[in-house]
Amino acid sequence: MAVAETTIRVPERFGNTARVKEILSWYESDNPGTKTNIARLLNSGRLAGTGKFVILPVDQGFEHGPARSFAVNPPGYDPNYHFELALAAGCNAYAAPLGFIEAGANRHAGEIPLILKMNNHDLLHDEKDPLPAVTASVKDALRLGCVAIGFTIYPGSAFAQTMYQQLREAAEEAKAHGLAVVVWSYPRGSSLSKEGETAIDVSAYAAHIAAQLGAHVIKVKLPSAHIEQPEAKKVYEKVGIPIGTLAERVRHVVQSAFNGHRILIFSGGVKKDSDEAIYDEARAIREGGGFGSIIGRNSFQRPREQALRFLQTIMKIYAGEME
Repeated sequence: MAVAETTIRVPERFGNTARVKEILSWYESDNPGTKTNIARLLNSGRLAGTGKFVILPVDQGFEHGPARSFAVNPPGYDPNYHFELALAAGCNAYAAPLGFIEAGANRHAGEIPLILKMNNHDLLHDEKDPLPAVTASVKDALRLGCVAIGFTIYPGSAFAQTMYQQLREAAEEAKAHGLAVVVWSYPRGSSLSKEGETAIDVSAYAAHIAAQLGAHVIKVKLPSAHIEQPEAKKVYEKVGIPIGTLAERVRHVVQSAFNGHRILIFSGGVKKDSDEAIYDEARAIREGGGFGSIIGRNSFQRPREQALRFLQTIMKIYAGEME
């Protein structure tokens, strides 16, 4: 009787790449559990091992309302659609509030790193100084097999100190249980102008605050060249901090997160008409030393095949496979 030949597929590599090891070395106080979960983020998806990220976040239904978020692409009403989109595209992770994660965590157990968004706010009451509600717990994240918690802070809000304290407590518990901490740091509040929400000095400050509060991964918006704070403006002009191009501004924000020793990713923002504009932003993030993008509406608010092509193009830019 003939014995069938068995073909063994040998992986291209074992263990962490040099880049992943370097990044993990920055988190000197963290336990092996937390470092393992950071490594899972770094070693998943199409960009695995490169130190670059593309994450799919879908908290917009809670934050902006279901019709505004999903009516343009109705399959998006189904939570599993987003799990499957993130998987098919090769994203590093999928981030969402409690309900969306619960709806698909069992079906997709172990398939993609999950980030549980622990706090959220809605727009039914439009406050100038936001204070999100805590809508999930570290225990929920552990129960659902997540690698990290996600938490939003609004530097500039009258309630910023409350959010900082909530984050500190959540981060302490998450780290004690071996989870990573991802912070959305979005300047907003009555003390800031609308233009000031993305001002270079404010964006850099927001990234630094998140790092000081113990974030492993920090999400901020892309910064403009506007300088909001008069005292900061004096320093920028006296020292001559380069902020003329988007890549220079990205580099400055990355520098503000512990001299680039914290993972800093940038939001995709509102749905844009031009994909080339988003690709140019990705190029600037790459050139400025950013770690990647977390892109929601620009991904899921289009038909699936278009979304896959779009996300894979972003990944090719970060991988250096296309200019």
